[in-house]
Amino acid sequence: MDKYNPEGQLVIEQAFLKVPYEQVRKSYRQSQKYLEKDLGFVNHTVADLVKQAKRNMTDGPASHQVLENVLSRLNTLKRKLSETKADETACIQRSKLRAAHLNQLFNITSYDDPAYAKWSETRLNRMLADYMLRKGYYDSAERLASEQHIESFVDVDFFREALAIEDSLSQKSCTKCLQWCSDNKVALRKIKSSLEFDLHLQEFIEQARAGQARNAIQYAKKYLVAWSETHAREIEQAMGLMAFRADTHCYPYKKLYDPERWQELICHFREDNFALHSLTEPSPLLLTLQTGLSALKSTHCYHDEDRNINCPVCQKDTLGRLARALPYSHQVNSNLVCRVTGQLMNEDNPPMKLPNGRVYSLQALQQMALENNGEVRCPVTGQTFDFTDAKKLFIS
Repeated sequence: MDKYNPEGQLVIEQAFLKVPYEQVRKSYRQSQKYLEKDLGFVNHTVADLVKQAKRNMTDGPASHQVLENVLSRLNTLKRKLSETKADETACIQRSKLRAAHLNQLFNITSYDDPAYAKWSETRLNRMLADYMLRKGYYDSAERLASEQHIESFVDVDFFREALAIEDSLSQKSCTKCLQWCSDNKVALRKIKSSLEFDLHLQEFIEQARAGQARNAIQYAKKYLVAWSETHAREIEQAMGLMAFRADTHCYPYKKLYDPERWQELICHFREDNFALHSLTEPSPLLLTLQTGLSALKSTHCYHDEDRNINCPVCQKDTLGRLARALPYSHQVNSNLVCRVTGQLMNEDNPPMKLPNGRVYSLQALQQMALENNGEVRCPVTGQTFDFTDAKKLFIS
């Protein structure tokens, strides 16, 4: 058994902790916005009342109404802050549970430890739920999480929020996605994302498509000019739409009017959303499968006469299809595996050579001889021999 390496298990677990962390940051930024906006209003209003009082210009009923409005605004602020505080507390609790789950690895001593099998089962269930969420099977993912009691390990809310934005884009609306860009403006700037520009450009294109030239020009002045330093070429091309209708065959204006741009926006949003939360594409489930398959894949997996019944890569209609694009494994030391049983051939189960030169394990030949009155039949050639004709080979 390979030496136990808990650090190696954590290589693809960054997103497991990053998603709730980013959600905490988002709630905190939202609280700051509420505070700055509402307290700014309150301070400005109170300052005006103080000035009026110093000048003896106060109107009792009017001032009372202003204070009532201030009190209502503060009560609304209190409610909003309570909601964001509850969200922050829930995200922090999820982070603690996830950190504790990963920390269990360092209390495990070997791969044979029953605790490792239990931990691996939990990891598999959360990876399956994550894969379902990515494919849109939200109800199935929630049911799996509920039955396995791993609700805190599955980011259902994150994927549902992303789905709502993608659905709005599929319905040719940029409103929700633009709001998402505004909420994550600083983070998007750090990864040099052009998603916000592409959304504004699409809004401009839709106005041009509808023949609203004046509105489109005003929109460009308000939202596109700010991007002129980095996207001057795209803006120049977009302004050419003022002279072309949506049914034009002239490139590049035909491409700008292409409805497939909405699908490109969905993919762009998904990429940036995943990047902000350190989510990988493909999913952790597929990455884990590919890692394991690449460690097993050899040229023999694709030779019908050499297929191993216990090798997942050799199953060409299932996992073998996923492994087809992967590189072959680099084996420093060779292992002999019996083609019949799929078991490793070693000193306890030595390789045996038949007169035709084919090699199988001792256990496989013993089982054949037991079922056929001392005779063994070669699975490849169909030739029959006495069990006593097999000769033991020695591995050197």
